[in-house]
Amino acid sequence: MKKRCYWVGSDPLYLEYHDTEWGVPLYDDRKIFEFLILETFQAGLSWMTILKKRENFRKALDNFDYKKISKYGEIKFEKLMNNKGIIRNRLKIKATITNAQAFIEIQKEFGTFSKYIWNFVDNKPIQNNYSSVNDVPAKTELSDKISLDLKKRGFKFVGSTIVYSHMQATGMVNDHTPDCFRHKEVKKEIA
Repeated sequence: MKKRCYWVGSDPLYLEYHDTEWGVPLYDDRKIFEFLILETFQAGLSWMTILKKRENFRKALDNFDYKKISKYGEIKFEKLMNNKGIIRNRLKIKATITNAQAFIEIQKEFGTFSKYIWNFVDNKPIQNNYSSVNDVPAKTELSDKISLDLKKRGFKFVGSTIVYSHMQATGMVNDHTPDCFRHKEVKKEIA
């Protein structure tokens, strides 16, 4: 039986996410945006809740097309507020639209959002080796720094904990514990 990170559990959806996505470096702007928005909606909820609604989010948010989302008006906003398949939180839905607009502004400045965000880690994933569940931080000085910069640029719902979760999910840090079979695999994928 494969040894996995402590938080995975046994749900097939969670296993698939852990085994194929979590911690793998992402450079595609649309996928980075998807993870950022999903992290926004996850605030105060479990990641499992988000994974179960992920396909609904994709349908409701035009497959996370930030250009389309940035232009959402009142009619689309109300449609989202009435969509039972997603998290219907007024502030988070507004933040999604605002964040799409801010995302595009960063692209204008840096060429891609990927260049902007990966610059914080000198364009290579940080390889952590936390041996215990208790050692894995909820946030770091670096996530504090990124959070502050995103907020200055107009982003909402990007506190340091959300940013660190985003860094873990998109492979900016490899926080698979060394006893997890994915720790070495992700390291190799990066090399």
